[in-house]
Amino acid sequence: MKEYDVIVIGTGASGMPAAYRCAGAGMKVAITDSHPFGGTCAVRGCDPKKVLISFSELVDYYDRLSGKGISADNLRINWNAMMKFKKTFTDPVPENRDKGFKEAGIDTYHGRARFISKDTIEIGVVSLKAKYFMLGAGSKPMKIGIPGEEYVRISDDFLEIDELPQKVVFLGGGYISFEFANIAKRAGSDVTIIQRSAKALKRFDRDIVKWVLSSMDDAGVKILLNTNPLSVEKRDGSYVVHTSGEAGDLRIKADLVVHGAGREPDIEDMGLDIAGVNYDKKGIAVNEYLQSVSNPFVYAGGDCAATKGYPLTPVAYLEGGVASYNIINGNKKKPDYAGMPNVVFTLPPMAFAGLTEEQALSAGYKFRVNTEETSGWYSSRRIGEKHSGFKILIEEGTERIIGAHLFGTNAEEVINIFALAIRNNLTAPALKDAIYTYPTKTSDISDML
Repeated sequence: MKEYDVIVIGTGASGMPAAYRCAGAGMKVAITDSHPFGGTCAVRGCDPKKVLISFSELVDYYDRLSGKGISADNLRINWNAMMKFKKTFTDPVPENRDKGFKEAGIDTYHGRARFISKDTIEIGVVSLKAKYFMLGAGSKPMKIGIPGEEYVRISDDFLEIDELPQKVVFLGGGYISFEFANIAKRAGSDVTIIQRSAKALKRFDRDIVKWVLSSMDDAGVKILLNTNPLSVEKRDGSYVVHTSGEAGDLRIKADLVVHGAGREPDIEDMGLDIAGVNYDKKGIAVNEYLQSVSNPFVYAGGDCAATKGYPLTPVAYLEGGVASYNIINGNKKKPDYAGMPNVVFTLPPMAFAGLTEEQALSAGYKFRVNTEETSGWYSSRRIGEKHSGFKILIEEGTERIIGAHLFGTNAEEVINIFALAIRNNLTAPALKDAIYTYPTKTSDISDML
C-alpha cells in the first residue's frame, strides 16, 4: 500500500489547483479521476460549449444585421466540421493534464475511488492511504425519474455528436438547456425546451429572464413552462416525449432528447459513510474552512461540496485553492464569495453578480433599482440587437452596488466590472465617473447608474 500526504479525487477546477499547491509545498501527492483527466469544464463542459457558442454567435450576428448592408449566400453551420474544431481543444487535455501532474511530482491514478476506511481509498485493486484527502469529484446529471429515461442523452453526449438531428427536445429549464438550445437552433434544428415549473433559469432575476424568454421566442425556440415530461418513447428510429401541463397533454416528436434538468454531486458510491464523511443531496458537509464536519482528514470543494458558492468553475478553483491552503497551513483561510459573477450563454448572454431583488429584500437592505430595456440604445441598435437590458441594485445611504443583472451582447464581460465593484465595496458614483473606452457596451455602465 502506498502512502501520501494528500490524495486528490478529481482533476477538474477544484482538484487541479489543490494538487499543484500541495505538491508545491513539498507534500507527497496523488491524484485520481474516473473520467478522462481535465474535469467537466475543460473536457465536457464550459470550454467545448463556448467553442460551439462562438459559431452560433456568428449566425446570430448575421441574422441581426441581415438586410442592413450585409449578405451571405447559404450561411450555415457545418456541424461535423465544427465538432472537429472543438476536439482540437478537448482531445489534448487528458494527456496534457496527466503529463503536467507527473512533471510536478504528483502520482496519477485512473479509476473510481472508494473509501475503505477513514484514511484509505481503493482504486480498482490498488489501495492508497493518506493523511488528508481533497475531494473535487464534481457533479453528474440527476435522475429525471420517468419511463424511457434510458433514451435521454446527457450534455456530454450532445458535445460529441457528429451530426445534429433535425428535432431536439431538452428536458429541464436550466442553463444547460438554454445554452444548448441556442446552439442547436442556430445550427438549423427545431428546438423545444420542457420545464416542469413556471420558472426557468431560477437562479437569475425574474425580470431579466422574461427578456431572455422573449428573445428565445423570437429565435424560434419553443419553451413549454408548467409542463411535466411523463415518458420518452422510442418509435421508428426517433422518439416521442409525452407531457402534461397547462398546454394540455402533448406528444412531441424528437430525433434527440437531451437532459438539462439539473445536476447533483457525483459522490454516492465513494464510500463516504465508511469514511465517516457526512453528506446529503447538496453535497459533502463542510465547515467554513472547507473541511468535512465529521472527518477532519477530508476537505472538499467544487460541485461535490455543500458550500455557499454557486456551482461554477471559478468557484471550484477558488475552493480548491482555499482547501489546499488549509491542508498545508492549518485552518486559517475561508472562501470569499462576494460578487461572484454568473453567466448563462444564451444569445445574447445573461449575467449577474451580487443579490437579486428578492434576496436583497429578504436580507433587509434598503435600496433603489435602476432598470431599463435597452434595445433602443446606440450600443444595441448598431448591432441589430432587439433584446437587451439591465437591472442595478444600489444601497441607500452607502451608494454601494449590491446587485447587477445584465442581458445583451458582451454581458458576460461587462458583468466583471460590477463583480469587482461589489467585491470591493465600490459605489455607484465611483463607477459612473470612471472613464471607459467608447463606444462600447462597457461605456453604457455610466448610463445604468
